[in-house]
Amino acid sequence: MAETGTNERHEFQAEVNRILDIVVNSLYSKREVFLRELISNASDACDRLRYEAQLDDSLMKDDPDLAITVSLDGKNGRITVADNGIGMSRDELVDNLGTIAGSGTARFAERLAEADRDTGDVSLIGQFGVGFYAAFMVADRVTVTSRRAGADDAWQWTSDGRTGFEIAAAADDAPRGTGIILELKEDSKEFAEKFRVQSVIETYSGHIGLPVWLSEDGESRQVNEAAALWTRPKSEIGEDEYTEFFRHVNHSADEPWLTLHNRAEGVIAYTNLLFIPPSAPFDLFDPKRRHGVKLYVRKVFITDECEGLIPAWLRFLRGIVDSEDLPLNVSREVLQNNPVVARISRAIVKRVLSELATRAKEDAEAYAAFWETFGAVLKEGVYEDFERRDSLMPLLRFRSTTREGWVGLDDYVEAMKEGQEAIYMLMGEKLETMRANPMLEAFRARGIEVLLLDHPVDEFWTMSVDAYGDRRFVNVSRGDIDLSAIAAAEGGDEDEGESGDTSPLIAMLKLALVNEVKDVRESRRLTESACCLVLDEGEMTLRLQKILRDHGQSADPGQRILEINPRHALIRSLAERTRSDGSSRQIEDMAHLLLDQALIQEGEPPGDPARFVQRMSDAMTRAVSP
Repeated sequence: MAETGTNERHEFQAEVNRILDIVVNSLYSKREVFLRELISNASDACDRLRYEAQLDDSLMKDDPDLAITVSLDGKNGRITVADNGIGMSRDELVDNLGTIAGSGTARFAERLAEADRDTGDVSLIGQFGVGFYAAFMVADRVTVTSRRAGADDAWQWTSDGRTGFEIAAAADDAPRGTGIILELKEDSKEFAEKFRVQSVIETYSGHIGLPVWLSEDGESRQVNEAAALWTRPKSEIGEDEYTEFFRHVNHSADEPWLTLHNRAEGVIAYTNLLFIPPSAPFDLFDPKRRHGVKLYVRKVFITDECEGLIPAWLRFLRGIVDSEDLPLNVSREVLQNNPVVARISRAIVKRVLSELATRAKEDAEAYAAFWETFGAVLKEGVYEDFERRDSLMPLLRFRSTTREGWVGLDDYVEAMKEGQEAIYMLMGEKLETMRANPMLEAFRARGIEVLLLDHPVDEFWTMSVDAYGDRRFVNVSRGDIDLSAIAAAEGGDEDEGESGDTSPLIAMLKLALVNEVKDVRESRRLTESACCLVLDEGEMTLRLQKILRDHGQSADPGQRILEINPRHALIRSLAERTRSDGSSRQIEDMAHLLLDQALIQEGEPPGDPARFVQRMSDAMTRAVSP
């Protein structure tokens, strides 16, 4: 057993200090959120004990009735939240309450600061496992006493939320579980009053699936129904109850964007209560790609890390799945390849995609908001999940060159020009740069819509999908483009201006740029600009090369093709000069200036900035010389 009275002093992790600074020194519109978070954490602790007790029934023998107790001490200005759940060891107290795990914590601290600065209401508190720190909104000092189930030692964690924390051994008779004592600030003594606390519990924690007791002056009463919300009929559940349960599982103050509650009966019986949040979870693009759905078996929590339950491309889902066809003592290892889990997963994915399709059809504006938040994740399913690809493709939305807002593939196909057989797209990093890309000139001249793909995931799904229905996808920056079958739009005549013989010029350009481009040719893309750089068929895009290099993979940069516009005044002049003076040194300088111009138009720097400046200065000098 540990020796009592030996205090250890620890400093908070840097991110914890930043978060606590915001919490302690800011004003909040709903300070009662602290109680919701502490009760939610207590509920999770009891759920985890239920699971571990399936493997070791001795863990609960001394105290089998799981519950949460909120005790009030108005005289001394204290409130205590206690549970008889799994509890924490010394190391777990240090790790869970002194640090914040996860790669997204720094960004979270920034978002928390932004929310505080902009609105003074940090509704983000509770995400990232930091709900515990909400206690310092109302408390000057917090003491946590905990004994892990099956352990002999109990430990005590104490902090004022500013100067770090202390760890010491607690009394040997400390009960299993965790007790949190909050010494309330002067302006927060209301949270030691019975009716105030009862109202908060009923509002935020009525859905908790185990008893929540409120104790004052030796008298206790249960203040919730202690029935798991998902087990009740939908007809008996109000929207406010769904919202509070969502806030419980999402650790937020938001309302769900979509709620899915249904019970399946038949070969496999299960219940799911799932939500799509209105905003992106902090770890949406964490490399681990974990989902937010907990698995229960007959109301007993099993795991929140069941990989086969929800595909990674639906990881924004929050909620629970409760199965009646899995054994209570099922191990996490067995779950990964369990056929029951696989069948439940298929049914859930089908239901989610069906609901998304319905929302997209019935409320385009709401679906657009969903797509802006989670569209990039949904696209991952297009190249990862061949089985659902046909269901996913109609859900995709894109920016384009001809409309405001988002456009789906069905709408695009419906608006295709007469003679148009392909769905045209352009990939890049910034919409503004893509819209100004000279490769789009011939498309604008004919009024042809081009989809603009600006997310890194677009580089991957477009490699695995060739067509939508009978309409093939064509990248306008790749290969040769022939739009002759499509009539020019009114006022968009692309053939304005005469073109002469460019063969000698092309030969000179090829010679001058032999080590820098793969080829030089006349362009059918350009109507206004002098030149552009395009990819040959099968070549890797520059963005994909960069993505691969950033992830430590080799990527052959290859060479692109320089296309020139034979009707452009500059190209015509250069062609004439080449025919009259085929060995002109100026032609070689102009070749490199054309190449650098094409690079700059795509947002890239010139190949050799110093030589570019020198060539440009020489060209300008010749232009103004008498």
